Amino acid sequence: MRKETSFLAVGLVLGALVTATCFVFIQRSAKTDGGAARVLKLGHALDQSHPVHAGMEFMAQRLAEISGGQMEIQIFPNGQLGSEPETVEQLQRGALAMVKTSAAAMEGFVPEMAVFGLPYLFRDDEHYWTVLNGPIGKELLEAGAPVGIHGLCYYDSGSRSFYTIDGPILDPEAVKGQKIRTLQSRMAMDLISTMDGAPTPIPWGELYTALQQRMVDGAENNPPSFLTSRHYEVAKYYSLDEHTRIPDMVIFSQKIWDTLSPQQQAWVEQAAMESVDFQRALWTEKTEEALEQVEAAGVTVYRPDKTPFVEATAPLYEQFKDTPIGRLAARIREVQ
Repeated sequence: MRKETSFLAVGLVLGALVTATCFVFIQRSAKTDGGAARVLKLGHALDQSHPVHAGMEFMAQRLAEISGGQMEIQIFPNGQLGSEPETVEQLQRGALAMVKTSAAAMEGFVPEMAVFGLPYLFRDDEHYWTVLNGPIGKELLEAGAPVGIHGLCYYDSGSRSFYTIDGPILDPEAVKGQKIRTLQSRMAMDLISTMDGAPTPIPWGELYTALQQRMVDGAENNPPSFLTSRHYEVAKYYSLDEHTRIPDMVIFSQKIWDTLSPQQQAWVEQAAMESVDFQRALWTEKTEEALEQVEAAGVTVYRPDKTPFVEATAPLYEQFKDTPIGRLAARIREVQ
């Protein structure tokens, strides 16, 4: 009888252990395979050493923490998933959850974004962020909804300036006749044409070779991008005319956004906004470092008088007078 009781006790213990083990396995499987563990794919064209990429990494880290591991962002840098326009198209279809793109590349999807391509639109850093964080910035983030794009946040991408192979651009006359790589943006091309240059849109990933083979005479971008792209190895003249200040944006597929619960949406929004503060601070630091590093590598950095550039590009504002873009620009300039 004692022996039978002993076998019965052992059986009960083993049964309890098996039941507990199965319960833990089921719970883990539910978290891994169920809707709670949501994976969001984010594509962009920048190098992993770029401060904008660091902002996205921070966002991914914060989302994992805020959601308790229930949501995850997988980042695909270096154009692995395609160019900016290609990834935005994937996002519209719901094939990709998130994209980091320049606001300039959004012109083909949200025409209002062209306003950022107007030269010398912002008075200073404070004016720039007051606009982006205010009603106009929110309005532009929401403008993509009809075409399947949910705007999430803006990242700092500094001011765009010219870098060239054969000599510095110290005034608008120096742009004349030069083939300058631009963003795939009508406004960006028009800006170069206004100074009698030859705008040449080339995908970012192909620009190093284009400079090296002299398919273009120069390009324009911010200091961290000039550094991380290694374009300074070919273009040794960098003129900080700072003609445009076009933000980067993190956008979300509206199709996928609508499948998230209100709680999940709130988590994503919180992680995004926290990453903006982190990225802005990092951007300032990395801009100074980038200028120091390219100078150490043999680049001559110039700070030309901006007045001639402002005057030479003024016709762009006349071109858009009494149009939606012109009226939006006027509203931006009125922001105090």
